[in-house]
Amino acid sequence: MTPREKFLAARDFLVAHRNDYETAYNGFRWPDLDHFNWALDHFDPMAANNSRVALWVVNEDGGEVKVSFQEMAERSNRVANFLRAHGVKRGDRMLLMLGNVVPLWELTLAAIKLGAVIIPATTLLARIDLIDRFERGNVRHVVVGAQDAAKFADIPGDYTRISVGGAVEGWLDFADTANHPSAFTADGPTKATDPLLLYFTSGTTSKPKLVEHSQQSYPVGHLATMYWIGLREGDIHLNISSPGWAKHAWSCVFAPWNAGATVFIYNFTRFNAKAMLETLARCAVTTLCAPPTVWRMLIQEDLSMYPVKLREVIGAGEPLNPEILEQVQKGWHLTLRDGYGQTETTAQIGNSPGQELKPGSMGRPMPGYTIALLDPDGHPAEEGEISIKLDPRPVGLMVGYKDDPEKTREVTAGGWYRTGDVAMRDADGYITYVGRADDVFKASDYRISPFELESVLIEHEAVAEAAVVPSPDPVRLAVPKAVITLVQGHKPSPELAEDILRFTRERLAPYKRIRRLEFAELPKTISGKIRRVELRKTENTRQKVGERGPLEFWEDDFPALRH
Repeated sequence: MTPREKFLAARDFLVAHRNDYETAYNGFRWPDLDHFNWALDHFDPMAANNSRVALWVVNEDGGEVKVSFQEMAERSNRVANFLRAHGVKRGDRMLLMLGNVVPLWELTLAAIKLGAVIIPATTLLARIDLIDRFERGNVRHVVVGAQDAAKFADIPGDYTRISVGGAVEGWLDFADTANHPSAFTADGPTKATDPLLLYFTSGTTSKPKLVEHSQQSYPVGHLATMYWIGLREGDIHLNISSPGWAKHAWSCVFAPWNAGATVFIYNFTRFNAKAMLETLARCAVTTLCAPPTVWRMLIQEDLSMYPVKLREVIGAGEPLNPEILEQVQKGWHLTLRDGYGQTETTAQIGNSPGQELKPGSMGRPMPGYTIALLDPDGHPAEEGEISIKLDPRPVGLMVGYKDDPEKTREVTAGGWYRTGDVAMRDADGYITYVGRADDVFKASDYRISPFELESVLIEHEAVAEAAVVPSPDPVRLAVPKAVITLVQGHKPSPELAEDILRFTRERLAPYKRIRRLEFAELPKTISGKIRRVELRKTENTRQKVGERGPLEFWEDDFPALRH
């Protein structure tokens, strides 16, 4: 069998058994591939003479763009030829920082065809984040929206600069891709183990981890994600996620196009539940994946008033609470299903279509993954760290942490990949998320590393020590809160609180913003380590009863910071 035939056989098995979990889980085998280029071996053959819509982008002003599969294949060929003409070679690192615009998908396919390595980046990144990506990612080429080109003005290095959406002095113009041939010939075969993606992801150390995925680990690995979502050929799939984050690649690129579904995008400046629901109904979206933050906003509306064509609805990013499930069931008679995965993996665990749901549970292991919950000694337990068996190694698992082999060895010791998340398992095999084994937490839809925020806080002249913990929030799930002890000679005051908040917001990307601050002594262990678990417990207790600390200040207390 050819690599394409092997890939399609594995895909078609999952599609055929999409409602039969036992058969799908027990019978699925990852395709054995020596060479594989997803764009050339899967997408282009699927796109040949295919006039169905591959990408449908709708903007809040009413404008929209539709690109067929055949057009997408041809346009990505032009982009690949353009990139090649300007020096992009197999193995080169390319930083891709764009919003949800058509060129994002054209460039993704083009990079895969060339064998280039994509470093996805959100447009929210601050200068310090970009410099870190350049230094550790060894960036050779940069593609950004014209409006963000100025962010790179003082970032040193000899790298190709390409602007999208407008000409920028000193930059190549992406519009020139139209002048290149629509046929593309690869310079050679692509090994399945060749690198494809490098993701920077927050950790508990001072720098984000650098996660490497191969030409098969993400494209092929997302067969599991396709199965979890329940995608079929011809679906119109909307995933509410920002480019630059792993979930965007999960459900805005690989999972839907594995199935032959349309990727649907709704671009908005500020989220509006009514506008989103009207768009879902008007455009007949069939499958929807959104984080609980969005679901909490959607259920504030009367869902029954919107005649949607949805068949599958998915929550991802953090656990769903019962109220959301009940409201979706009441309004649309649909079961809202959730699941679990990481930047390091594809969908590992999930509630797949047609299966019984248990309140609070994120489901059972996905086909291709053997999951155990391990105690600190590495023994199976009813509650323990979510761990993936490495023999056989699942295709959807990362290659490793690119610049940290010691960390890679640590998380894969003993024949298991340890996720750092703790969960419980019941007698039927359903897994319920408990929390992080370390201190990383979610704020809105983004993972936050306390260490990173604390490092900025202690740069302020008045801050002696700081600990950042999640503070429960009804809309964002949680927001970063800093508990601070001051340098001798400084006293707590509203003016100082505002100054510290202003200081940090100037140095952190907006999604990492510290929104609450308290002056207090930090609880510590005998060895001097800060007990964040105690701070989190106190914060959760206070928020349940609506209390603040005696010297606590919120961003909203200061009019000048409310934007």
